Amino acid sequence: MPAECLVRITDVNFAYDDRAILKGVDMEIPRGKLIAIMGNSGCGKTTLLRLIGGQLKPTSGEILVDGQSVPRMTHDELYAMRRRMGMLFQFGALFTDISVYDNVAYLMREHTNLSEELIQDMVLMKLNAVGLRGAHHLMPAELSGGMARRVALARAIALDPMLIMYDEPFAGLDPISMGVIGQLVRKLNDALGATTLLVTHDVQEALLIVDYVYFVSDGQIVAQGTPDEIRASTDPFVHQFVFGEADGPVRFHYPAPPFGEELTRRAAHA
Repeated sequence: MPAECLVRITDVNFAYDDRAILKGVDMEIPRGKLIAIMGNSGCGKTTLLRLIGGQLKPTSGEILVDGQSVPRMTHDELYAMRRRMGMLFQFGALFTDISVYDNVAYLMREHTNLSEELIQDMVLMKLNAVGLRGAHHLMPAELSGGMARRVALARAIALDPMLIMYDEPFAGLDPISMGVIGQLVRKLNDALGATTLLVTHDVQEALLIVDYVYFVSDGQIVAQGTPDEIRASTDPFVHQFVFGEADGPVRFHYPAPPFGEELTRRAAHA
């Protein structure tokens, strides 16, 4: 794998029993870049993250992370690889019974032999990076939605990962919090020299911060390009998705006979 490519997905197929989720997906994630994966609900975006993290194995195809085949890794190899990945789950998924400080410290205590004194310095550094050093003593229940998401972001970067994955980081946030999270995702990617994969529905926010976009529909990559290329795309699906149009390739109406015919038929049987 070329040095500039951190993640390469080649002809990946994945299915739950007979239900196909991904069909022949090819993707390349360059080092140091922020890449968005977009698409409608159920199209396979989160499944891609799970395949890259080794939670799932593809039905066929190859997934390379830093030159190593994720599906072929042993348990120990996969555990070691995950130490180099950060994950921000949808809605944050903080541990509710421990403080903000201990949420961020958790990975450091689990995966390193650092002294508690050094862990304290690192935790406060990560919290300071997301603007919440002063909230280290609070419990998750005392945080707003935007603050909780920022704590989850601090936890995701706790071990300075080479790859950071975000699953719908903007979900449920107000416009101000959404803008804050978006800018933090961009700044932290650049400051850490990391590579970022962003799964999101929030097209306009994502296009402000990402370097490249993959659009997924029905388990396949249907379009890709830079933010400017995506905005200018004439592809019907991309145009509908970017501009939030009610009708297009993704239909507003569920398939049904013409309404006039149905009314006539009902009247005839009345």
